[in-house]
Amino acid sequence: MTRISMTVDGVRYDDDVEPRSLLVHHLRDRLGKVGTVVGCDTSNCGACTVLLSGRGVKSCSVLAVQADGMDVTTVEGLAGRDGELHPVQQAFHDSHALQCGFCTPGMIMAAVDLLGEKPDPSDAEIREGLEGNLCRCTGYQNIVRAVHAAAASMRTSIPSTPETAQPAGTAPAGTAPAGPPAAREVTP
Repeated sequence: MTRISMTVDGVRYDDDVEPRSLLVHHLRDRLGKVGTVVGCDTSNCGACTVLLSGRGVKSCSVLAVQADGMDVTTVEGLAGRDGELHPVQQAFHDSHALQCGFCTPGMIMAAVDLLGEKPDPSDAEIREGLEGNLCRCTGYQNIVRAVHAAAASMRTSIPSTPETAQPAGTAPAGTAPAGPPAAREVTP
């Protein structure tokens, strides 16, 4: 067993893990972050996408020990403390960018990562940014619309100073939500 410490959705977790444990299984089975979906277990579908220190990764291709000392944001960590949805979550809801919902958490996390890099992406950039996330239901049209809507919402709600350039109720990608983090130690 290896002792690791990571901050997940603003809460610090210390735990002993098997060195071969995947981050997706640690998040779901040990920490209860079941919004991170296990899809293919081969890194093909993207359903397990999370933000690791602000960058989108497929958590089925990352060992839990590789996340030691890092910040992890799951789809559960995007909403504000008051329950207000992140602009990408809201746009997916408003644009009907889901059907069965299985791919939605990973698709949302990939879109958050994309918008962190490209605040005003073209259709082609959205499709390229989401190409590692598969959806078997929607045909992607409403997903592309949702990302455009989220981008517009985020651009119009960003204050003019760089220090506060985040939508109300959200934390910068890969950081903990506002408010004091509750410390919690997970033991085997």
